[in-house]
Amino acid sequence: MDLTQDIARIAEQERRLVFTRFDGSTAWALGSALKAAAEARGVAVTIEIRIARETLFFFAMPGTGPSNADWARRKRNAVDLLQRSSYAIGLELKRDNSSLEERLGLATRDHASHGGCFPITLAGTGCIGTVTVSGLPQREDHNMVVEALATLCGVPLAEVALG
Repeated sequence: MDLTQDIARIAEQERRLVFTRFDGSTAWALGSALKAAAEARGVAVTIEIRIARETLFFFAMPGTGPSNADWARRKRNAVDLLQRSSYAIGLELKRDNSSLEERLGLATRDHASHGGCFPITLAGTGCIGTVTVSGLPQREDHNMVVEALATLCGVPLAEVALG
């Protein structure tokens, strides 16, 4: 894994994985796609989708626990504040040998820079919410979210997937 390449690729994901509209039906479709993807892989994850700080979709698969929901909350808090993918935030901090606490004074109890949370962006508006997966290694959490977003946004996955 090359940090510089991954950071650049995630910036491209953030630029291209944008919705022209997003509502409760879109949240349901996204959450259902993530649940189906996890089931197809035989893995257990917690899925959370929030718009304007309101939870529109939440599902904790059998095999997850309260800690997964807490990880989702912590990742979401970082993305809500910085409006970047939690994985990009973490990779940039790793590159700079820093932390959210050192850089911004954010407590790790409430903010996590681990992959799995991605900003939901609306064209012409900007970041309106987040989609989060928790339960897998952080790169896999991130990739699962990106795959579902690419499908719903009509972006070929090969053009944005991490190498």
